[in-house]
Amino acid sequence: MTRYIGLDVHQHSCTAVVLNAAGKRLRTDVLETRADVLRDFARAMGRPRHVCFEEGTQSEWLYELLEPLSDEVAVVQPNKRDGVKNDAHDAHRLAEGLRCGTLEHVVFKPSGQFTALRQAVRAYDKVTSDVVRTKNRLKAVYRARGLSTGEDIYSPERREAFLHTLPTHHRTLAHLLSVELDGLRVVQQSAEGWLKQEAGRVPIVRRLTTAPGIGPVRAAQIVSVVVTPWRFRTKRQFWSYCGLGIVTRSSADWIKNEHGQWTRQYLPQTRGLNRNRHPLLKAVFKGAAHSVLRMAGHPLHQSYLRSLEHTKPTLARLTLARRIAAVVLAMWKKQEDYDPSKCPVPDSSR
Repeated sequence: MTRYIGLDVHQHSCTAVVLNAAGKRLRTDVLETRADVLRDFARAMGRPRHVCFEEGTQSEWLYELLEPLSDEVAVVQPNKRDGVKNDAHDAHRLAEGLRCGTLEHVVFKPSGQFTALRQAVRAYDKVTSDVVRTKNRLKAVYRARGLSTGEDIYSPERREAFLHTLPTHHRTLAHLLSVELDGLRVVQQSAEGWLKQEAGRVPIVRRLTTAPGIGPVRAAQIVSVVVTPWRFRTKRQFWSYCGLGIVTRSSADWIKNEHGQWTRQYLPQTRGLNRNRHPLLKAVFKGAAHSVLRMAGHPLHQSYLRSLEHTKPTLARLTLARRIAAVVLAMWKKQEDYDPSKCPVPDSSR
């Protein structure tokens, strides 16, 4: 008998609801969030068994724990819902969605693939985010006193002159933030070194660095997030995952022609880029596009300049980012280095 198990996971407890193929609730259990307890519970359920839980802090660990013991493990993004909400109700909703095949926004979970690289990328991104946040806080101290500053306030050698322009108490705050920034920079360098070390062990990372605007760090970030290019059948699916897909809306699509027949009048209205995306990949390809803009003479840079004749700069940069994303996906699938001759630049004058 097939069993569908929904798990509502918390730090100390997990609520499990088990349904059969007909949707009948077989049991509801409260389990301790421990590997041995969850493993014994899964083994006690007969096969075939399917498990579903929401994305969260412990989801990667749970997936690695339960995937070998289950016929299917689904991880979904949590959605905001109105109405009744409790642990048993949430677990039942997950099991029912898995049984009926109505789960939305299923999250891809790599099982043991590029684990070291993914952790190195995660460390680098977190530390870099802390560096940026500390810089913003330090700059806000000067802005609060009406002082205009540049990059010198971040430099240990040149910041003293700026510190003396602040009142005493503000100076102490700025000094503490500067000390914090210096410490974070040391950690950031260590994290970047670890990332490049792990990236050097992955052949596909070295191959992707041949793409325009993609360096070792960006290539490592792409591989750590995507893991396998075969998740995406077309480049448009990849664009949507990266947040580079254009959202359109239409209404009143059908009108009558002069013969009284219904004809389709498709007039889509653009509504910007899709919001359901991976933010890191969007930052990577937007950054790659900005890097190409500084590469004078590159074919993609020349294409960007030509596109400015008939489109806005923001849309031209978006087109450039989409081209780079498509090139990276094709390189990965075909296991080839970047070849400009295989990526002809369209002539915008045609």
